[in-house]
Amino acid sequence: MELTDKELYQKYLKGDNNAFEEIVKKYKDHIIYFISRYTKNTDIAEDISQDVFVYLLVNKEQYDFKYSFKTYLYMIAKCRAINYINREKRAISGLNYENLYIEDNDLEEIVYKNEKTKEIRKVINKLKPDYQAVICLTSLEGFKYKEVAKIMDKNVGQIKVMLNRAKKKLKEVLEKEGFSYEI
Repeated sequence: MELTDKELYQKYLKGDNNAFEEIVKKYKDHIIYFISRYTKNTDIAEDISQDVFVYLLVNKEQYDFKYSFKTYLYMIAKCRAINYINREKRAISGLNYENLYIEDNDLEEIVYKNEKTKEIRKVINKLKPDYQAVICLTSLEGFKYKEVAKIMDKNVGQIKVMLNRAKKKLKEVLEKEGFSYEI
């Protein structure tokens, strides 16, 4: 039986370093991808993600168990990414999607989905950073509106409006680019 995030973190707090390693394995790639939405650079996102996990190690007692661990982790990631951007104050370009994970055994289907996903992600990258983040968190990471609101420091109503606008803008850009995907 697989342990929940909170149970793993409890084990870590009690001295089980393997539990922390499981948390890192579970979230590392997702956190890197999320941070890269802000930094536009996978190498920088990898460095910042390491900071996120170091923060968890150093400040291990700060997590409040009445909240979702995943939400807490993404809040730290967002803060670290924004801190980086504020320090650098320069445009950073390029996203690396080499680690995009698609679960499917059919090679043709994998190639098709990968190409379609790459095209859509290129279009998503043309949206405002907040629109990119809200689409990433809701559609790709599966967060609930309440969790996204906490991560993005907005209320649930603002997230719903932002997601609606982001989807409309994405559809508009997709159509402009010649794609006919339903969002």
